[in-house]
Amino acid sequence: MTSYAFFGALEQGFAFGLMVLGVYLTFRVLDFPDLTVDGSLPLGAAVSAVAIDAGMHPALSLVLACGAGFLAGAVTGFLNTRLRILHLLASILTMIALYSVNLRIMGRPNLTLLGKPTLVDLFTTASGLPQYLSTPLLFGLVTAFAAVVLIWFLRTELGLALLATGDNPRMIRALGVNTGGTIILGLGLSNALTAMSGALVAQNQGGADVNMGVGTIVAGLASVILGETVFGRRSVAWAVLAAILGSLLYRLAIALALGLKLGSFSITPSDLNLITALLVVLALTAPRMKAKVFS
Repeated sequence: MTSYAFFGALEQGFAFGLMVLGVYLTFRVLDFPDLTVDGSLPLGAAVSAVAIDAGMHPALSLVLACGAGFLAGAVTGFLNTRLRILHLLASILTMIALYSVNLRIMGRPNLTLLGKPTLVDLFTTASGLPQYLSTPLLFGLVTAFAAVVLIWFLRTELGLALLATGDNPRMIRALGVNTGGTIILGLGLSNALTAMSGALVAQNQGGADVNMGVGTIVAGLASVILGETVFGRRSVAWAVLAAILGSLLYRLAIALALGLKLGSFSITPSDLNLITALLVVLALTAPRMKAKVFS
């Protein structure tokens, strides 16, 4: 692997690390299969791109993206908790609706940011580092900050209620906690993180596209499962760290796979979904295989 590919994998791993934290929050903390992220990632990208195109500071556009993502997650939570729609179906409905919403926001299938200042450009200029170094550093700092805030939040009274809702909803309801409210809050926070991830990716790639969220949930799950398999989840803080490291490992594995050549055979970007599926299968079966070998 070349150094360019390595730093590129780190850049992608940290940029999508926020999305992975969101997936961890729903699938592991809330035990809620949420497919909304396939729509909230391009939602964050669309909101950020439109805001920057209108002259807003790129950092403030991240705040707007987070707000839009939170609303998207809250809609899924409302459909599930208030309208009693099955969680998986509720998230699919929101995801489908967001495709049209994203088109409405941008007014077209894609929107470029050529000639517009982005957070990546501003940080590169301020740091004095070459962009291949400054971008992973910027995304790493943002993801680390989000992880610290998430760990702190999950240790608060409200965060513990969120953990208990996913672990034992009957018990926490018996203690007087409104589980419907905690589910809506958890889904909102998850999709806010995902939307911020989409905003960062859009600013890095120089534009937003309505189809950029396809396969987001699969990549997020692969990263979470890979991180848990390799690093374990002894505590909440460790599980959050493992999710981020899993995102980095997943992107490094993709970069290695794309550089793999066996004679005339080589892996192309169109094979990424197959590689992701194989990584998830390997991560899920590795603990059992390991137990059999050492038993």
